[in-house]
Amino acid sequence: MAADLFEEEKPAVQAKRPLALRMCPQDLAEFVGQEHLLGRGKLLRRAIEGDKISSLILYGPSGVGKTTLARVIAQRTQAYVEEQNAVTIGVQDIHKIVEQAKFRLKTNQQRTIFLLDEIHHFNKTQQDALLPDVEKGNLILVGITTENPYFYVNRALLSRVLVCEFFKLSARQIETIIRRTLKDKSRGLGGHKVKIDQSAINYIIKYADGDARRALNALELGVLTTPPDPEGEIDFTLTVAQESLQKRAVEYDKKSDFHYDVISAFIKSMRGSDPDAAVYWLARLLYSGEDPRFIARRILICASEDVGNADPQALVVASAAFQSAQVLGMPEVKIPLSQAALYVACAPKSNAAYLAIENALKDVEQEPTKEVPQYLKDAHRDGKTLGHGKGYKYPHNFGGWVEQEYLPGKKEYYLPTVNGCEKEIKERLARWKKK
Repeated sequence: MAADLFEEEKPAVQAKRPLALRMCPQDLAEFVGQEHLLGRGKLLRRAIEGDKISSLILYGPSGVGKTTLARVIAQRTQAYVEEQNAVTIGVQDIHKIVEQAKFRLKTNQQRTIFLLDEIHHFNKTQQDALLPDVEKGNLILVGITTENPYFYVNRALLSRVLVCEFFKLSARQIETIIRRTLKDKSRGLGGHKVKIDQSAINYIIKYADGDARRALNALELGVLTTPPDPEGEIDFTLTVAQESLQKRAVEYDKKSDFHYDVISAFIKSMRGSDPDAAVYWLARLLYSGEDPRFIARRILICASEDVGNADPQALVVASAAFQSAQVLGMPEVKIPLSQAALYVACAPKSNAAYLAIENALKDVEQEPTKEVPQYLKDAHRDGKTLGHGKGYKYPHNFGGWVEQEYLPGKKEYYLPTVNGCEKEIKERLARWKKK
């Protein structure tokens, strides 16, 4: 094996490693979570147990077992394991790894597993350098990433690998890991006499947010920094847990898949008229450090696209919130953003304005260009000598509306709904048509 990550360590060295690293499962029997991939009889488990894995990408949030599973694969396989981080290698390194893999396969029929952490950092050139040999089976790629591979890995490479999505661990699974760690005397905290309150466990579970590494880091910090009583027992209380976990690490990254998921949930909650959901996702965005101006732009778009003329005031409120985001910072800006998001969520909905411009743009792009009628053309400058404006009926001379063709081959783009203010607009247009 090429990577130190998988090499056996002396107990004294291992004892100085972080608890979360020491408690990584040594085999599939110890693995907690991801039953959809690793449950009894599942394809990936069978492939690992039979040393028959094909190229994979392990994708999901932090602390759920991706790298751990890679370690398990490396320990079980008879293949040579080459471990690299995508941040630190270039195309020449890839060519070298591929040539060595081909040599092993040719000389002693030994396969090579190329374990590549943070594969989302690979650019197109680096991915293309891997593609032919992954396809031919000259090496088996096991990529690890917290980012959605469908955003960062090109389609050609994706079509040749199995994407395995990992999910956050459940509360029950995090508790299983915590209690196993407290009992384990060789790798865990079993050598300490720890009395832990259930309230403390529940707090760690809640604020770990499905991340086993975060849970174990908090557990280790609490145990190692809490003085034992005269009997040598460490009382791990709720207070200790709270001190060990300060601000919650909410899973969100402005450049990641989670960014798009959370903003999508925010917009869809406003569109779906659920003010409680909208304000929750808004809080998630703000807590995670999202730019308030970005949030204000999304509210502004939603106010026009999804509310439109059903409540024209929504766009006014959203515009005011956008202006507030330009001049206010946190924490004050959260208030106008909340007001605008709630207003949009509670407003009657219509996407008629959005559909109108979309359909009109489609016709402009696909149909023959319509000529402007003479009576609608600009009559300024020398236009009158050309007949421009002749025959135009000035609506105000007729009480504000007069029958007149403004579009040759009249088409209906704006179809107002019966929601909110658009009901009145719909009725007004119908009255004009009857004239």
